[in-house]
Amino acid sequence: MTEKLEKLLSILKDMQSAVIAFSGGVDSTFLLKAAGEAGIPHLAVTAFSETMPASELKFAGEVAQLITARHTVIKTRELDDPRFTSNPRDRCYYCKDELFTRLSEIAAAEGYRFVADGSNCDDLSDWRPGRQAAVQHGVRSPLVEASLSKREIRELSKQIGLPTWEKPASPCLSSRVPYGTEITRDALRRIELSEEFLKGLGFGELRVRSHNDTARIEVSGESIGRFLGKDTRESVVKRLKELGFRYISIDLEGFRSGRLNE
Repeated sequence: MTEKLEKLLSILKDMQSAVIAFSGGVDSTFLLKAAGEAGIPHLAVTAFSETMPASELKFAGEVAQLITARHTVIKTRELDDPRFTSNPRDRCYYCKDELFTRLSEIAAAEGYRFVADGSNCDDLSDWRPGRQAAVQHGVRSPLVEASLSKREIRELSKQIGLPTWEKPASPCLSSRVPYGTEITRDALRRIELSEEFLKGLGFGELRVRSHNDTARIEVSGESIGRFLGKDTRESVVKRLKELGFRYISIDLEGFRSGRLNE
């Protein structure tokens, strides 16, 4: 991995300067830290909208401050685009197209040579329509160029003391809505508050999948048994019904990232 890290730093130095799409997740945090280590001028930009939990925005700001990176937040409006809200299988393309358009404008206005994102090698084998937008906008993916996998990025992040090294993935809230079901602000807010409530009960990595008026909760297999307890079950049902769900179910297969892509 040392060779790959050296290759990453070399790639960044050759880029000379970059605007970095920064979510505060494992990959973009590692890339941001590496840009600092490479000594190139860089700007971290976090895009915020109703598709991103407010807690994630707060975390991104804290991480950027921790590693002393220049950081700014922009508001994106993908929910004003019916091509996005109709929730087709290439939904992510329209979101990323707006994001990279905005980042390219910032780069041009402030004199940065490139826009970069935190895509890693593992992303190339998953269904990610946003990659097409990245290619069309000439966005660089230094972690891909350095052949770094998610596992390697986590390990390197741990070695250099980044707080994100074991951070669970946190894709946008729209990913909890099945393709073809309209994405609304109310639905996203209901999902966000439901997941916050469950995390407050001590559940770790989880998803609340929204099937119209039904919530399908995914937690780790080891955590499913907790819902058998009367107090937990009743409190979850009560809160999620308050938020607007009519039916609340537990997925007995447990949590698996990208479930709705199946």
